[in-house]
Amino acid sequence: MRLAVPALILFTATAPAAAPVRLTTDGSFRQNLQWSPDGARLLFTRIHDGKMALWTMAADGTDAKRLLPQHKEPHFDGHWSPDGKRVVYVYDRLEGTDGKLQINHCAADGSDDRVLVPHKAFEESPRWSPDGGRVLWVSTRDKNPELYTVGADGKGVVRLTTEVAYDLHPAWSPDGKRIAFASGRSGKQKLYVMSADGSGTKKLTDGDGLDAWPAWSPDGKRIAFVSHRTGNNDVWLVNADGTGLRNLTAHPAQDTSPTWSPDGRRIAFVSTRHGGSDVYVVPVEPTP
Repeated sequence: MRLAVPALILFTATAPAAAPVRLTTDGSFRQNLQWSPDGARLLFTRIHDGKMALWTMAADGTDAKRLLPQHKEPHFDGHWSPDGKRVVYVYDRLEGTDGKLQINHCAADGSDDRVLVPHKAFEESPRWSPDGGRVLWVSTRDKNPELYTVGADGKGVVRLTTEVAYDLHPAWSPDGKRIAFASGRSGKQKLYVMSADGSGTKKLTDGDGLDAWPAWSPDGKRIAFVSHRTGNNDVWLVNADGTGLRNLTAHPAQDTSPTWSPDGRRIAFVSTRHGGSDVYVVPVEPTP
């Protein structure tokens, strides 16, 4: 079903009130940032020496360490459980040539690694529900990239979207009642919001360029996301009702992977502004 475009989307493209603080300086490729629920650490995917792996570091950029050193195969796109005790992630077993990925989860220290979703297809972008009871993810098991949920015990798979177009990059709202995601269903990749059961889908963004990787603010009132609408990737903010669109980073570099601090006062993101692919943090003004 085609959805109506919001009648009016207001935005301003202004620079942030304060300059971002650079946390890493080695220039390794990073993506998929996730702030821990207690605000103490950042989880991210790092490509170093040709290997893609999950790493964590303290929120000030120190104490970086691999989460799963026992895995030689690529593993990436991690997401903390709401209590911070476990991490769900994508694991590529590199078996055969079918290009299939699976979803695993492990303890926050990398131990107790388990399979959650076996590799039936491309299983990607896992996101734990706010109550910890289910995991939301993207799968191509029915050919098209669609959104699914499964119980934290690996049982009870439910398909949420059935569009002919692709659906990607899902994110739960903090209260668990809504899901934001990117989709090409309107002919351009834009952001949408739906109820957690897959009903009531509404288009959130419009305009030129691709929109991707939505991240809800802790109070559920705003969504940070990546947009190419100005000709390069920047981190943007929009209210949960689609109003108040503005460019947060406004920089010629590529800014991606936004994640909110638990107190909602900062956003961490990845940027190429110093030639590498490093982590930065920028303060965010409180929700009006």
